[in-house]
Amino acid sequence: MIESVRRALSSPRQRASIALAAVAALLLAGCGQENDTDTKAGTDTPAALSSAFPGKKAGGTPVKIGLITNEGGAGISQPETREAAEAARRYANDNLGGIAGRPIEYVICKTKEEPATARDCANRMVEQKVAAVVLTSSGLGDSMVPIVTQAGIPWTTALATSGAEGTSTLSYSWTGGFPASMTAMAEYAKKQDYKKVVTFVIDVPSAVGGAQSIGKPVFDKAGIDLRIVKIAAGTPDASPQVSAALQNAPDAVAIIGESTVCTSVLQAMATLGGSIPRMILQPCTAPAVVDAVGTGLDGAQVFSSFDVASNHAEAQLYRAVMTRYSPDTPNGGYAAIGYQGALGLVRALEGLSGEVTPKTVAKALDSAKGVALPAGHGTTFTCDSKAVPDLKAACSAKEVTATLNGGKLEKVEVIDPAPLFEQAG
Repeated sequence: MIESVRRALSSPRQRASIALAAVAALLLAGCGQENDTDTKAGTDTPAALSSAFPGKKAGGTPVKIGLITNEGGAGISQPETREAAEAARRYANDNLGGIAGRPIEYVICKTKEEPATARDCANRMVEQKVAAVVLTSSGLGDSMVPIVTQAGIPWTTALATSGAEGTSTLSYSWTGGFPASMTAMAEYAKKQDYKKVVTFVIDVPSAVGGAQSIGKPVFDKAGIDLRIVKIAAGTPDASPQVSAALQNAPDAVAIIGESTVCTSVLQAMATLGGSIPRMILQPCTAPAVVDAVGTGLDGAQVFSSFDVASNHAEAQLYRAVMTRYSPDTPNGGYAAIGYQGALGLVRALEGLSGEVTPKTVAKALDSAKGVALPAGHGTTFTCDSKAVPDLKAACSAKEVTATLNGGKLEKVEVIDPAPLFEQAG
């Protein structure tokens, strides 16, 4: 494993990919509870989803799956991701026959977002001999993945946020993470015929380095001049930086940062930027940002790995599952990442029969093709290590994007940035 990681670090492009995985971990801290975009479902299952609840119950000896979550600590804590993963488990056991016809049983461990506790969680998965691990969300993958995968246990997640998760054998990420988000922004900007874009980036090495190493090349390939402006974390007023950047008359701006950076830039844009289009990631839709910026978010283009707000069948299913199995969990925030990770594993293993072991699970995942991404607005994933260059674990490069207006997401669609990935490679 150590040798494989060294090989993964052998090229500038691969180092950039790993840096961007670190950016994703950084941004995770700002996600928390995003704006609830009126996604609560009614108590009854929509008629259109009746076939999604066939009542195919699992039976027999349970299959043990490890579930690792980032909760219980003094800092970042996201219990809603565990609750959503639990809802997905119950839904699968009641309606999809669990895994290979057997009910799924979780071995749950909470990292508290502390390296020592995270390692303890990884060791517990090995000791409990789980068939696979699902991570809901954490920035500590580098502390856990080597322990789990070296024991021959598949590591799975909806969103890889560490270098080890993105590059390790036996690691699987249903989406392309931050590299896909940045490239999707470039693809979107190209479609809008933007020629100049300014991106305001939180001033930490991983974020700035990632924007330079991946953002610049993909925007260049899209024929767009990308200018990077650093914003220190916690900056209360970004007006000087925004004012200076706007002197270059950009066609649009992008924001890469947690909620405080989002707030300071968006407030300055509201005063200085007028109607200049904005491209943002989910941390910029956190309640604290919405409360501070208000209508300053209207018209912003949001990029994400999931859609829980539209009328797409996958979004409706998510809301119905959450209403039935976890009604007290706010479903408009980051909960979907737990649901997406857990149900993604179940769907990827749909064809598995017979003995369920780490080896049979890994074999099934390696051959998984065209699997419907839960809450993915029609996106599918294939785990053949080809979706995102240099991130072998990524099973899809596609991103969900939508326009934010009045606190609601509109015009939801999927962007496939694969062509720009290839051109920039």
